[in-house]
Amino acid sequence: MKDVTDHIAIVTGGTRGIGAAIVKRLAARGAAVVANSISEEAAETFADGLRAEGLRVVAACGDVADETDVARIFEICRQTFGPCSLLVNNAGYEQRVAFDSLSVADWDRMINVHLRGTFLCCRTAITDMLAAGDGVIVNVASRIGQAGGANVCHYAAAKAGMIGLTKSLAREFSRRGIRVNAVAPGPIKTEISAAFAPGWEEERLKELPLGRFGEPDDVADTVEFLASPRSRLYVGQTFGLNSGGLMV
Repeated sequence: MKDVTDHIAIVTGGTRGIGAAIVKRLAARGAAVVANSISEEAAETFADGLRAEGLRVVAACGDVADETDVARIFEICRQTFGPCSLLVNNAGYEQRVAFDSLSVADWDRMINVHLRGTFLCCRTAITDMLAAGDGVIVNVASRIGQAGGANVCHYAAAKAGMIGLTKSLAREFSRRGIRVNAVAPGPIKTEISAAFAPGWEEERLKELPLGRFGEPDDVADTVEFLASPRSRLYVGQTFGLNSGGLMV
């Protein structure tokens, strides 16, 4: 079972917010990391900055919902560092829209990025991991995928699907050396949350027993733990980084 320092990691959506924090943490611990973004400029700029700090990071532009792009991301990983041993499915976005105003296109794009993208990346990573007899997958879901939420039904459905996929893959591949878990963050201070309507943060804080939002580094802490041998008994679990907003 690899320690974090031995991992070759792919982090989708890895150039800002939670994804950027995960990439930085894994690379700082010695892992070789492929940072994915749908924007080539964002991916290259981010990776260049971390390489300037002496970290092993390479950029991989691509849409995780596109099968050809996913194949290219993993090929960049193989050619640069070797086969992927740690996959973090973090690519995604949030959109707020009432159900009766939700378009088919909005539904399809949400499901494609979060759920189809996770499926495509997991399918490709598992091929490499089975050959090695070792591997870790961490799916970044959401508290909303566990509890639901008004005006985010397509997001909730996609994230719930990721949690179900996590459990199913854990049952199918744990005995073959691949550990699969999920994290389900509650409110995290990112560029996305900062763009919400005025008053949104104050209202959400009232709902949280801890009375504070999480930080991207809080999620990176958990991903680092799940990537390490310290989590060797954890499979098919969903870690609720939600300040007490949901207790299960």
